[in-house]
Amino acid sequence: MPPIPAGEIEHVFRAEYGRAVAVLVRTFGDIDTAEEAVQDAFTIAVERWPSSGIPPSPAGWIITTARNRAIDRLRRESSRRDRHAQADFLQANSNLETDEESDVPDERLRLIFTCCHPALATSVQVALTLRLLGGLTTAEIARAFLTPDATMAQRLVRAKAKIRDAGIPYRVPDAAELPERLRAVLAVIYLIFNEGYVASSGDRLVRDDLSAEAIRLARVLSDLMSGEPEVLGLLALMLLIESRRAARVGPDGHLVLLADQDRTRWSHTLIAEGQAIVRHCLRRNRPGPYQIQAAINAVHSDAPTAAATDWRQVLHLYDQLLIFAPSPIVALNRAVAVAELDGPAAALELVDALEVDRYHLDRYHLFHAIRADFLRRLGRREDAATEYAQAIECSANTAERDFLRSKAEALGHGGGV
Repeated sequence: MPPIPAGEIEHVFRAEYGRAVAVLVRTFGDIDTAEEAVQDAFTIAVERWPSSGIPPSPAGWIITTARNRAIDRLRRESSRRDRHAQADFLQANSNLETDEESDVPDERLRLIFTCCHPALATSVQVALTLRLLGGLTTAEIARAFLTPDATMAQRLVRAKAKIRDAGIPYRVPDAAELPERLRAVLAVIYLIFNEGYVASSGDRLVRDDLSAEAIRLARVLSDLMSGEPEVLGLLALMLLIESRRAARVGPDGHLVLLADQDRTRWSHTLIAEGQAIVRHCLRRNRPGPYQIQAAINAVHSDAPTAAATDWRQVLHLYDQLLIFAPSPIVALNRAVAVAELDGPAAALELVDALEVDRYHLDRYHLFHAIRADFLRRLGRREDAATEYAQAIECSANTAERDFLRSKAEALGHGGGV
């Protein structure tokens, strides 16, 4: 038998981990039991599959093996009669749970909504989603968010304990609850993507493993909830942004803005998929914030050069986005489109009208960076240099700070920080 490629078992792990954990959470009613059993099953797979080969149904093999390991552990770790009775019951009814035609997709959906329950803090929702649906180790999650391993481990333990002790239901929300709960799920996936696309801190500008995981989770969710256009909108948005990754960092590792990117390096495969989803959403005519953001990015991806961008269409879409999701960040991005159509003076007036103190925009590096660019274009070099210095101070990402410092140096200033 030819050797199994090194990454093939890892690929199965990434693809099937969340599915297996979801099934076992339902079966045993306990997240820790499910996780440990699935990890045991993959450990066995790593030992056996190189010689026996990957089975025809890897997911079924993992789920069956994990269930048997969990049942063995229940019998071994407790002498209480009810534990044995539970294990015997599960063993007797195991055929009901291994059928691959069962509602496995629904189980993953339940697990996603459990991870993103509003009783949990957003940071915990992100970590738990990456852990249970993505199969990332505690160390990987901690490293991605620059958190000590021990801190992340405690965070995950407390989250799982809260789910258990508070009786957080393992289910898909009712129709009345779904819109609000789905927003939380989509927000968590987008947070994961953004952390991968623009790391909030550290030396690396991007963490492509996190972005890839977010896109994978969005694909899972779109398969499970194809009737929800905002799910498709989020997937399209991430695909279109991701299409620009190769052009976003120059050969020297420095950030390259959208207007300066080599568009021949964009992934036209991802663009085509993202644009097809946007067109599908438009035909359904149930617009929402993620669909509109995807449409904005589709306009950018249509332009062969920055100068050819249809900024009037971009502005129109931002006007719509302000209706669906009014926020100072949307207003700030809209001002960029205004600057392209009506000039930097009109755009600066809009930015200066934002409620800086109320929304803490003074702590947001892009607020200062955008304002600095408008001031630079108006010839107000000293004021622009001050804004660049503020932007540098507010950014925790080394690559972004280096880029902002280069813009300040171009004005004859060192950026201050």
